[in-house]
Amino acid sequence: MIDLHTHSNKSDGTDNPGDLIKLAKSEGLKAIALTDHDTLEGLEEARISAIEEEIIFIPGIEISTQFPGGELHILGLNISDTDGVLNNAVKDLKERRHQRNKKIVKKMQDSGINVSYDDILQIAGGDAIGRPHFARFLINKGVISSIQEAFKLYLGDGKKFYEPRELMKDEEAISLIHQAGGKAVIAHPGSLKLNCRELEVKLKELKGMGLDGIEAYYPGVKPRIWRRFSRLADKFDLIITGGSDYHGANKPDRRLGRLGKERKIHDFFLEAFL
Repeated sequence: MIDLHTHSNKSDGTDNPGDLIKLAKSEGLKAIALTDHDTLEGLEEARISAIEEEIIFIPGIEISTQFPGGELHILGLNISDTDGVLNNAVKDLKERRHQRNKKIVKKMQDSGINVSYDDILQIAGGDAIGRPHFARFLINKGVISSIQEAFKLYLGDGKKFYEPRELMKDEEAISLIHQAGGKAVIAHPGSLKLNCRELEVKLKELKGMGLDGIEAYYPGVKPRIWRRFSRLADKFDLIITGGSDYHGANKPDRRLGRLGKERKIHDFFLEAFL
C-alpha cells in the first residue's frame, strides 16, 4: 500500500511533515509522496523521518496552473533538485500568495470582522497560508460552522472574500518539474470539469508539453471513472498514479493509502518511480 498525493502543514494540510511520515508508517504504507501546494519546504523533514521510519519517500510538489472553468493541478513526483529553478519559482509564487492573503484579510476587515494577518498565521502554524486557514478562523469566530460553508458563502470562486491567485502556465510547470528531475502528473483530472472528449483533447495537449502521467485513482469518483482515466493513460502512453490527496483534519474523510472506505492504493503504482 502506498500514497502518491499527500499534504502537510507546509501548505494546506494539518500534520507536520515528520508526523505525516510516522502516520504513513503506522497505517502500513510501503511508500509515500509529500506533494504540498507550490512549495518544497517540507521535503527535507519528511525525508529524514522516512529514513528513521524505514519507509520509501518520494519527494514531490503540487502546482496549480492557469485553467478556465475548473482547476488544473500538476504533481511533480520524484523531485531530485530541491534548490534550483523550481524552488526559485515557487518562492516567487509564495510571495505573490502573501500579497493575495493580505487582500483577503482586508476584505474581511472591511466587512466588520476583527481579524489581523497574524491571526491567520497563528492558525496556519507558519507562513504557508491557504483558504482553509481563513475558513478555520471564520469557524472559530462563529461566523460559519464548517469549512464547506466557508467556501460556499465566503471563500469560493467569486464569493465575498475571494481573491484570485497568480498561477503558472501548464508548460512552465511541466518544464520546471522536469528541470528538477521529477515526473509531471496531472492530479485528480475530474477537477478540470471536462467531458470525456474535452479531457482527451487536453491530455493530448499536455502530452505534447511533456506530461508524464495521470493520477487515475483518487477519492471521490467511481471505479468506472478510474478505469476511464486508465484507458486514457494507455492511449497517450502516460504513467498511472494513485493518491488519497490527504490533508489531515482539513479533509477528514481522506485516509492515507486509501481511495475511500477501505479500498487500498496498491504498490504497483510505485514502479515508475524506482
